Amino acid sequence: MKSLTAIDEFVTVDKDTAGGVPVFKGTRVAIQTLFDHLEDSSLEEFLEGFPSVSRVQAEAVIEHAASNLISEIVA
Repeated sequence: MKSLTAIDEFVTVDKDTAGGVPVFKGTRVAIQTLFDHLEDSSLEEFLEGFPSVSRVQAEAVIEHAASNLISEIVA
């Protein structure tokens, strides 16, 4: 996975794009869609279904979420 990077490099929130939900930068694909998809399938299948999202973007979001979860648990 990519090393931790500022998440705003990969995610954007704009009320005029997808109603203001967080999306992958440069797309209209909601971040939540990635996590919903991973409940039932693989990252590979997500990337095939949403070709506008790069592997780097998806991995950065997953890494960011994992890091925040771990930080929250140990805090």
